[in-house]
Formats: sequence, structure tokens, C-alpha cells
Amino acid sequence: MTNLKPIALILCTLFIATNANLIEETCMQTPNHGLCVQYLQADPHSSDSDVTGLALIMVNVIKTKANNALVKIHQLLQGSPEPGQKEALNSCGDRYNAILVADVPQAIASLQKGDPKFAVDGANDAAIEANSCENSFSGKSPLTNDNNSMHGVAAVTAAIVKLLL
Repeated sequence: MTNLKPIALILCTLFIATNANLIEETCMQTPNHGLCVQYLQADPHSSDSDVTGLALIMVNVIKTKANNALVKIHQLLQGSPEPGQKEALNSCGDRYNAILVADVPQAIASLQKGDPKFAVDGANDAAIEANSCENSFSGKSPLTNDNNSMHGVAAVTAAIVKLLL
């Protein structure tokens, strides 16, 4: 029994190294390698995921970012938004809500069914929604960082999902 421990340790190390290679190889094929590696390595499930699993992790990052943006939008609306920003903030709230109720569920369902085309559409739409939010402000947007972050994550997600097509 004691002789099995070193073998198990070697196999476990090999598996982790193989998945680190999968993350690296996958992220090299995205528009933002560093961002991709950052989010995938931060998720403990990435160590035993295939490319579909990595795509699902990134869809969950989109979901988290959309939720965070909505919290910020609600906080800004409860404060005293600058003149002309209330309408833009409401529009952004609608856009981020659409990401949560349409894009994310569509992407998850299509990845789980093995039909990734609709997951690409969902990720691309999340990027479009973030851009539209940013463009709804006439002047300085209080959501620039959130919108840029969503756009980057959505672009990486779409690129990963495209590897499955």
C-alpha cells in the first residue's frame, strides 16, 4: 500500500501539469492571454476541466461581472447621479440584466448540450451590451471600468467557445 503513494503523487502531478498546459494552450488562442489565465487559474475547477469546462468557468465570470455592475448601477442610482446620467444608468441596468437573464443562461445551456454556437452568440452579445452601456453616456461614464472588463472577459469567453466549434 505504501508503494502506491509515490505513484499516485506522480499521476496527480502529471494531471495538474497537463491541465496547466490546457489552460495555457487555450488562453494562447484568445485575444487577451493574461486575462484568460488570470480568471481560469483563479477557479479551482479549472484544474480538472476540459475546454468546455473552461468555457463554462468564463461564462460564470461574465455572470459575476454582470451582477457586480448591476450592484454598482443601483448604488449610483440611489445616490445623486450627475444630470443626464439617470437615463444612461437605467439603460445600462437593462443591458446588464439582459446579460444575466438571456446571454448567460443561453451560453450555459448550449455548452451543456454540446452545441457551442449559441454560447458564442451569448458571449458576443455580452460584449455588445457592455459597449452599448458605455456609449449611452454623453461624456464620462462611471461604468467605464466595468464595461471594459465585461468586454474583455466576453471576448475571451467567445474565443474559448469558438475552439469547440
